[in-house]
Amino acid sequence: MKKDKLKGLDVAEMQTRLREMDEQAFRLRFQMSMGQTDGLRKMREMRRDRARLLTYLRERELAGAKK
Repeated sequence: MKKDKLKGLDVAEMQTRLREMDEQAFRLRFQMSMGQTDGLRKMREMRRDRARLLTYLRERELAGAKK
């Protein structure tokens, strides 16, 4: 997912997106344990997107604390 698109989301949408990513990561881990290795690239990409979302959420939390 593009960084600009993730950064443009509001906090509620970011949290919803994080929950969806967690569910999808669970499904991918399950598939990988069953021997389907095509999910490895998706897993890596999702892990990066999740880290971006958490970073943006933390930035907004800190910006709100300063005000």
